[in-house]
Order: sequence, then structure tokens, then C-alpha cells
Amino acid sequence: MARPYSTKFLIGLTQADPERVGVQLAKACVDAHLPAASIATFFGVSRMAVHKWFRGQYIREEKCIKIQRFIAQIKEDLKSEQLPAENIKSAKEYLTSIQPNII
Repeated sequence: MARPYSTKFLIGLTQADPERVGVQLAKACVDAHLPAASIATFFGVSRMAVHKWFRGQYIREEKCIKIQRFIAQIKEDLKSEQLPAENIKSAKEYLTSIQPNII
């Protein structure tokens, strides 16, 4: 199983600005059990960049558009019960399967 998000992070997330795309991404990833390291690989950025996004920091417009599509896909797949991921392997398989539709 992927290392879970820390309690401190989860508390901070509840207090973060829900209008920020990065915060929306963080909430979707927490709900879907998708680790930040896998998200970083998916978007071709560092883990630090993803953690900054999660905390509401600036995201370039071209990434923002991809992230919004990604969030929509996660929400759809949570409803259809394809998510949450059971472990790191299933998270990586899921991300690989949707990458052509998002990136």
C-alpha cells in the first residue's frame, strides 16, 4: 500500500481554498488513493511541484487544463467504482490507462 497522506496534510487540506485547482487535485487524489509520487510521474513534474500544487500554489495554465481533465476523470471513475486504488501497483496501472486521454 502507498504511504498514506499525513494527518497534518489532511487537516491542512480541509482548511485550504477549495477554488484552487491544486487543492481540488489533492482532494481527488486522497479520495482515489493515488500517491503524490505517481501523480508527479503522470504529469512529468517533481514530487515537490505536486505538493506545492496540493497546497494551492501556482500552476501553469497548460498544466491546469490537464489537471482539470484529470480531476473530472477521477471523479467519474470514483462513481463507477474503478477507484479508489487498492495499492501502488493498481494506482500506477490506472494512471497508465488514462494517461493518453489526459496528457
